[in-house]
Amino acid sequence: MTAAEFRRIALSLPETAESSHMHHPDFRVAGKIFATLGYPEKGWGMVKLFPNQQEELVKSASDAFVPVKGKWGLRGATSVRLKNAKAAALRKAMRAAWLNAAPKRLH
Repeated sequence: MTAAEFRRIALSLPETAESSHMHHPDFRVAGKIFATLGYPEKGWGMVKLFPNQQEELVKSASDAFVPVKGKWGLRGATSVRLKNAKAAALRKAMRAAWLNAAPKRLH
């Protein structure tokens, strides 16, 4: 997985816009961030999941997905190690993050 592929997957979701937050790209639906790129550093991304979604994802692909450190991670924020992420797993995680943030009318 590359940063360009991460970006393409995020932007393929309905009404997603790319913006910037804390000097790295983020992806939003209805103004809510559901994913970021380049955090905590280059080669990483993040998807905002619910804790139960995060737990399932980390169990199935711990080489690619790890909880963000601190309170954000306890709330479901999940780091993505791009070089280890498989496209299918990232699509599933990204879609879940998008659904968590998107207004019901877009579901």
